[in-house]
Amino acid sequence: MPCEVTQEPFGQTQDGTSVTRSTMPCEVTQEPFGQTQDGTSVTRFTLRNSSGQLVVRILDYGGVINEINVPDRHGNVDDVTLGCDDMEGYETRSRFFGALIGRVANRIASGQFTLDGKTYTLCVNNWPNSLHGGQVGFDKKVWTSRVEGDSLVLTYVSPDGEENYPGEVTTKVVYRVTDDNELSIEYEATTTKPTPLNLTNHAYFNLAGHDSGTLADNVVTIAADSYLPIDDTSIPTGEVRPVGGTEYDLRRPVRLGDRMHKVRKGKGFDHNFCLAPSDGKVRLAARLEHPPSGRFMECRTTEPGLQFYTGGNLEGQRGKGGASYGPFSALAMEAQHYPDSVNHHLLSGSIS
Repeated sequence: MPCEVTQEPFGQTQDGTSVTRSTMPCEVTQEPFGQTQDGTSVTRFTLRNSSGQLVVRILDYGGVINEINVPDRHGNVDDVTLGCDDMEGYETRSRFFGALIGRVANRIASGQFTLDGKTYTLCVNNWPNSLHGGQVGFDKKVWTSRVEGDSLVLTYVSPDGEENYPGEVTTKVVYRVTDDNELSIEYEATTTKPTPLNLTNHAYFNLAGHDSGTLADNVVTIAADSYLPIDDTSIPTGEVRPVGGTEYDLRRPVRLGDRMHKVRKGKGFDHNFCLAPSDGKVRLAARLEHPPSGRFMECRTTEPGLQFYTGGNLEGQRGKGGASYGPFSALAMEAQHYPDSVNHHLLSGSIS
């Protein structure tokens, strides 16, 4: 459905006739996107700002960001996020492409946590840990959708005991594009019992284009003075380590082709970077640039951590238009609470 058209004065002609200007702040449209394997219909929504400079397509399946279309410095438009052309791809080949992650993003060590004296055992779907909400997380649910003005609102009610998490959780996520070429994602949740919750989005980005095949010429800056070292199963060790003097120092622009193969024995980044306290306010976490095209993006968040992943575990999954998504073909910047924080003492976003 289109947004409301507004009018404003635009002056007068030489003979004194008043002139008005009509503007359409954005447009939200929808179309079918097929069905899940169990026959549930899936809808794709298109969010477009008034200039057409930013066009984002989102599914009600998993809150998936299916496309992000933006021009380069010459006006040539490319889709800069990984994804699939159909539901068969999302259900069988996707590596969380563009998905809304919950109940708990990232890893929980050994698939267990203790809350109020009770130990909960979760699905181990990323051995030996639980990853991104379990076997059937929020990314695999068809959400209830509605359009409110210039926003897409998705809601999902997760029943008590789903994936063995306690409490019924009602989650609302609001997507919006602006004339400042921003994509805004706002999360809200309520629960009937104490329960862990860590929501994020898992879009993969390559500003050269989703089908370019390599991140090498993307340049990253992350506003973090420290990061969390991890063990061999990607669980934080509990140490908060300064980035200074290490390959993890991304406080100044770094070309990824010069850096990502130097960490994790060539597997690239998959680490939480510790952001400065936000006091509940949105602040800059990271910037990604692609000098050859002139495209850039900034990630702003209230969250304490940024999981930076350079796609080292991608295995040539077939994507949109037949593209092959191999290792290091795109990156994710997942704003969230620290990995496995449910098993650590959390103080102002820090593990101790």
